Amino acid sequence: MEVCCPYFDPEFDNLNEKIYGPRVYVDNESCERCTVVKVNSLNKQGLLLEVLEVLADVDLFINKSYISSDAGWFMDVFHVKDQRGSKIYDRKIIGYIKEAIGARRDRKNSEVRISKGIATKSETASECTAIEMIGPNRPGLFSEISAVLAEQRCNVVEAHAWSHNDCLACVAYISDESTSTVINDPDRLATIEDHLSTVLRPATAYCDRDKGVKAHFLGCDSSMSHTERRLHQLMLANRDFDGPPRPTTASTFSSMEINGDGEGRRTVVSIDRCNEKRYSVVNVDCVDRPKLMFDTVCTLTDMQYIVFHASSTSHGPFASQEYYIRHKDGRMLDSAGEKQLVVKCLEAAIERRICEGVRIELCTENTAGLLSYITRVLRENGLTVAHADIATRGEKTRSVLYVRDISGNKVDLGVIESIKRELEPFAFQVRNEQALPRKYSSEGGDGYGFSFVSLLRSQLERFSHSFVSI
Repeated sequence: MEVCCPYFDPEFDNLNEKIYGPRVYVDNESCERCTVVKVNSLNKQGLLLEVLEVLADVDLFINKSYISSDAGWFMDVFHVKDQRGSKIYDRKIIGYIKEAIGARRDRKNSEVRISKGIATKSETASECTAIEMIGPNRPGLFSEISAVLAEQRCNVVEAHAWSHNDCLACVAYISDESTSTVINDPDRLATIEDHLSTVLRPATAYCDRDKGVKAHFLGCDSSMSHTERRLHQLMLANRDFDGPPRPTTASTFSSMEINGDGEGRRTVVSIDRCNEKRYSVVNVDCVDRPKLMFDTVCTLTDMQYIVFHASSTSHGPFASQEYYIRHKDGRMLDSAGEKQLVVKCLEAAIERRICEGVRIELCTENTAGLLSYITRVLRENGLTVAHADIATRGEKTRSVLYVRDISGNKVDLGVIESIKRELEPFAFQVRNEQALPRKYSSEGGDGYGFSFVSLLRSQLERFSHSFVSI
């Protein structure tokens, strides 16, 4: 006897998403100064962060935003500008925004690329081997990492490194030096990991040399992970937010941001309650900058909090953000310890991307070992890399490095000129974004006076960091 069974289409579970999936509208008419990006969709956890990832990929500045994802529906409105402060008219960028937001809900069609001269992260990852690293930061560490990769015959196609609170995290995309292809040999990958782990370990014997140290190759299934989100996750997992104790008042905690003129700007994070709707309300007031909202939402998401409503606005050089959140299990933030942890993590997320020091930008031919050479020259001149963004497009490599003096003093621009001559004929641009150095007088007070001991220590450190230890 033939038995008939009901047929269930495997796509049935995704039917609602296909019918009510993201609808993206880009409007240049309704606002005089900004382009308005609207996203309407059936609500799904993580969609807000995915939208912010797309806007971050094309370096758009969010001037104002309104988010609502209650009652099963997701509605976002973003007022955005480009890096020059203009509205978005480039059809390629507009097309990418519309396609990428929808495609990120369907991983099968996630190979969305932008053809404005800058490849997307997914394109870079698909052609290279990705590796992530984290460890205690020290002067010259990024240079030592570059030297290990060059020694292992790896070409650095793309790399991003952040340092914060004595912690350095890096995600790099590498290829074989001779063939410019993905490195698949397990033995070779294990050797590279072992050498990098050795470099990442702290030199002192008075601490756990393996604590917080990681060098790990990412599999093909991890290639779609957003690079900057991964840096946040690495830092968060390594507890880079654990710094010196800060004064607290109720649920409000403060930190200081330093701008390029050395002037302190206060970052204030406060947590309140909305008892009527059972939300915890997080308010963030700080200096405005690109990707600020992405950094905040990324951290809240990775801490297992869901954003139901949010708004952000820029007023002059400052920005205010407000988030109505609950934990993934539906509860509010109740304990003082949980509130303090959220505040410290949000402060760290805001601070990680702040780049202090002298900004050096080089445009060079895509040559194996070049990054190792450049960072070695910087180290030999007493400078250490605090933040790095390296990207290769075609035959050209663009390297943006923020460097500091290894002794903590203000970078001598005469040294920069010397380095510039040494690195000729590379295209070389310099912008001074360093804060005023903080020194301590012999009496133990804070000051900005000259110290012969500090000068001697600086010269000794310059000499000692001219040598590489691998």
